[in-house]
Amino acid sequence: MSMALEAAKEAEQRGEVPVGAVLVKDGEVIARGFNHNIGLNDPSAHAEMLCLREAGRALGNYRLLDTTLYVTLEPCAMCAGVMVHSRISRLVFGARDEKTGAAGTVVNLVQHPAFNHQIEVTAGVLADECSGMLSSFFRRRRKEQKALKQATRTEQPES
Repeated sequence: MSMALEAAKEAEQRGEVPVGAVLVKDGEVIARGFNHNIGLNDPSAHAEMLCLREAGRALGNYRLLDTTLYVTLEPCAMCAGVMVHSRISRLVFGARDEKTGAAGTVVNLVQHPAFNHQIEVTAGVLADECSGMLSSFFRRRRKEQKALKQATRTEQPES
């Protein structure tokens, strides 16, 4: 999870929402990813998606059997669906996502009984660090947006 946090920091340095992911197989890191939606203008460029794409290329197979995905934030429905399709064995995440969490908080797509594959889930690993990073990012972003809005108002000539 520490490596996923490092990837999340890289996302934050690029102005992206700080979410990081690392895929491990047999104790070896296969791939890593971090959110890159803004920079790529791609709504699907979530940390998990980029990590799993890289892993598929590295292993030469879209089925990522016997792997564990570590991610700093509970996956959304899109990412959870890709995890099920790629057949990862285990998901370990840090912070719960109270709005869009699809690994048990809002819905549980990764263990849905109707699907042909269920994923073992471990939640809350380094949760305080993961949620703290997200909270401070959004707090700073709101402050920056407020300052920009005030500066724009100040620069506008009075009519």
